Amino acid sequence: MLVIMRTDASEEEIQGVLSRLKEADLEGHLSAGEERTVIGAVGRVVDPDMRTAVGTMPGVDQVVPISRPYKLSGREFKPDDTVIDVGGVRIGDGNVVVMAGPCSIEDEDHMVSTAKAVKAAGAHIIRGGAFKPRSSPYSFRGLGEEGLKHLATAREETGLPVITEVMSIADVETVARYSDILQIGARNMQNFNLLDEVGLVRKPAMLKRGLSGTIEEWLLAAEYIMAKGNHEVILCERGIRTFETATRNTLDLAAVALVKRMSHLPVISDPSHGTGRWQLVEPMSKASVAVGADGLMIEVHPSPDHALSDGAQSLTFENFEKLMRTLETVGAAVGRPLAPRPGELAAV
Repeated sequence: MLVIMRTDASEEEIQGVLSRLKEADLEGHLSAGEERTVIGAVGRVVDPDMRTAVGTMPGVDQVVPISRPYKLSGREFKPDDTVIDVGGVRIGDGNVVVMAGPCSIEDEDHMVSTAKAVKAAGAHIIRGGAFKPRSSPYSFRGLGEEGLKHLATAREETGLPVITEVMSIADVETVARYSDILQIGARNMQNFNLLDEVGLVRKPAMLKRGLSGTIEEWLLAAEYIMAKGNHEVILCERGIRTFETATRNTLDLAAVALVKRMSHLPVISDPSHGTGRWQLVEPMSKASVAVGADGLMIEVHPSPDHALSDGAQSLTFENFEKLMRTLETVGAAVGRPLAPRPGELAAV
């Protein structure tokens, strides 16, 4: 249920409601918006008597039952868009944030040179995989902590925040030590133990939609993270598995537009994994911005034909720079400009 407080409710009255919920074995999550303060009660099924009791407490305006299975990630709990600040980069404030870099970190020079190139072109966040889930056990599966160190070096060299994937509960603490955003990949969208663990980390998490995940399942996966206290969740549409074989996946841009209405969380689009073809990355990036994506995740490699993973969907430095100039034009046309880069923020 949602407990909507009166606009003049005192801090003491708000804390009173939170205490009452705790007594009833319910966890209260506070959302203080510009127009109203809402407390989401999460836990067991709330009976009508409990709703009535809370509704009579001082400072309470009304109590609203929630019919949707996802509580904290829905618009009912938080009507205002969630904006997540990562090292000065604001995700979800109406501008478009671009995360770019190689699929896999191959060595330090490769990571740093790619990071410098994407920064020069206008990227806001550096991506790079140190732990890689691969369909074949014989494919390159990443450098592990060595790769994380290279990613940290790229952050030091560029001043941009970094994002990388965490695959195992055992690696959460290590990845959180190096990365500014913890990415949960499509194959782990419903790895509930991992979601719980990431929910205990006080760093933003980006949750990719599963290959066959429905929108409701995707939002419920986000709910696992948020229910543990981490409300800084970014959703990422990266394509779903359909009958079509001409592309690697089917990039569901309708999901981007729909989830922006259903949830207050930022939504990122990944046209690299969504198509698997570098020639389609630019048109699908433009389409993603047009339907309201808060950002893009783009794979970039200095020599895609020599990449250890996902070369077919990676842009060269030249093609990435071209994409960024195109996005400036498209973003301006649809009212979703590229976000300021960290170095430009002081002048804004």
